[in-house]
Amino acid sequence: QAPLVESGGGLVETGGCLRLACIVSGFSTNEMGWFRQPPGKQRELVAAISADESTMYANSVKGRFIISRGNAKNTLYLQMTNLNPEDTAVYYCNTRPSILMINGRLYWGQGTQVTVSS
Repeated sequence: QAPLVESGGGLVETGGCLRLACIVSGFSTNEMGWFRQPPGKQRELVAAISADESTMYANSVKGRFIISRGNAKNTLYLQMTNLNPEDTAVYYCNTRPSILMINGRLYWGQGTQVTVSS
């Protein structure tokens, strides 16, 4: 199974909500993050959770997104509310502070597409 599998994206209207999930396989997680890559832009960190469950958020999503883990610690969630078109992006999960490396290469999952219509 792939080490990181994201799901939960979709098409929603402005003001809508989505819950993204990330299944982590094959390694234990301490600090994890949700990243996103809007069309034509660079990938950016939107939320992170540390080993002690403290969280941080990009200013653009603060107050609207919540990052959390499942009880088994191998699942990462991103609850997104009050979505707006600027949130349209492919969303990825990954390790923090360093991106997961496999065979000497940075690894990213397939991501999950979030599209917010105006």
